[in-house]
Amino acid sequence: MARFNLDDYETVEERIRKFYEAHPDGRIITENLTTTADRSVSTWVVKASIFLTAGEQANNLPKATGLAFEVDGEGMANKTAALENAETSAIGRCLANGGWSGSRRGNSNSDNKGSKRPSREEMEKAARGVEPKPPKKNWVAEADKLTNVDGLRWLYAQAKVEGATADQLERIQARAELLSAGGEGQGTD
Repeated sequence: MARFNLDDYETVEERIRKFYEAHPDGRIITENLTTTADRSVSTWVVKASIFLTAGEQANNLPKATGLAFEVDGEGMANKTAALENAETSAIGRCLANGGWSGSRRGNSNSDNKGSKRPSREEMEKAARGVEPKPPKKNWVAEADKLTNVDGLRWLYAQAKVEGATADQLERIQARAELLSAGGEGQGTD
């Protein structure tokens, strides 16, 4: 159970409002940095940058940046909106890095007294215990390395327990059948 009160943490929306009140010409820009490897483990990665003026943006001189990730299906909203949540979290971190963070019970952290650097959304994520998923194993590549049927049986069982796709399981089985029939590697190790 979480040992913090979510009501003490300011939302990203509150930080955005403070930012634009202080810098009406400011800009908040986000970038989806998600790679193919990130998507293979159901993860989204987003970077946010804040610029105080159009000139800073034109010269690519951000006041601050922030990064965040989310995992598909972790928590209620991430079943359908993990990318959007990653963007919101990145903006919140970016604004905190630029000095727009604080407790909901106090003002901004310009004096750093009672400041709450994480946003409410980040603390909700911490309460959910969201972690990046470990990389998925390439079961077919593992099968291709094996030269005996017993090893493939063990690999098949492990792959099944760890959620390999039906196609991957079929390919492991086909490799075992090839070895059993006296094909590559003879399967007699």
